[in-house]
Amino acid sequence: MIMTTDELRQALGLVGIWMPPPARIGLDPQAFARAIEEAGFGSVWIPGVNAAADLEALESLLAGADRVADRYPGRFVLGLGVSHAPLVEAAGQAYTRPLAKMRQFLDELPAVRAPVVLAALGPKMLELSRDRADGAHPYFSPPEHTAFSRSVLGVAPLLVPEQAVSLADGSAGRTAGRAYAKYYLQLPNYVSNLRRFGFGDEDFADGGSDRLISTIIPAGPEAAAARVREHLDAGADHVLIQPVAETGFFAATDLGELASAVADLLK
Repeated sequence: MIMTTDELRQALGLVGIWMPPPARIGLDPQAFARAIEEAGFGSVWIPGVNAAADLEALESLLAGADRVADRYPGRFVLGLGVSHAPLVEAAGQAYTRPLAKMRQFLDELPAVRAPVVLAALGPKMLELSRDRADGAHPYFSPPEHTAFSRSVLGVAPLLVPEQAVSLADGSAGRTAGRAYAKYYLQLPNYVSNLRRFGFGDEDFADGGSDRLISTIIPAGPEAAAARVREHLDAGADHVLIQPVAETGFFAATDLGELASAVADLLK
């Protein structure tokens, strides 16, 4: 039986980890998952990239989702998203009418034995997350977006935003933030979403303004913990923290320090 959103909230706790596939960055998946759990984080969220053009091509993946949900009841959430124009077009597909495509996908989606959340930024995709899924997973967004998302979703659906952080203070933290943001500031969906919340052309130039970088990737343990709490206060159920190194990539070695920074929020 699929867990209710209230049961999911209880199981997830307040904070989890967002990270690339462990094996892709040289980590042992089981060992690092164990480290995350032992540190007190309630979940680990890992993105998957799929270039399949239609539902039939995804059948094996969906069947895999069911197998995982059956083998580990209450421990798997399936996330779905429409990706971004540059990535879709690089795979030889047309990025047209993403909202309509997600609606069609959900219409044709076989029943899966796991909760489903949608990657969502704009109001229409948030509405779809509310009406057709168990919640929403925003990414690269400020706490103000979390408050807006909750106003669209209402009380029941899950709201699980990602929050990148650098545990380095000062210029090293800003360097890490800019290195991380460089890729995402090339993707129109994220830029358009940030414009809705008061950021303009000057914030997107030259690798990102100090204001943008400090908002989206806070630097230092205290700032990182404060930003996570802002998301929770704005209506997030569970915040996915992504520690980033000076290179902008996932900082696996920061797990212990991150746990100390958010100790009062851990399970």
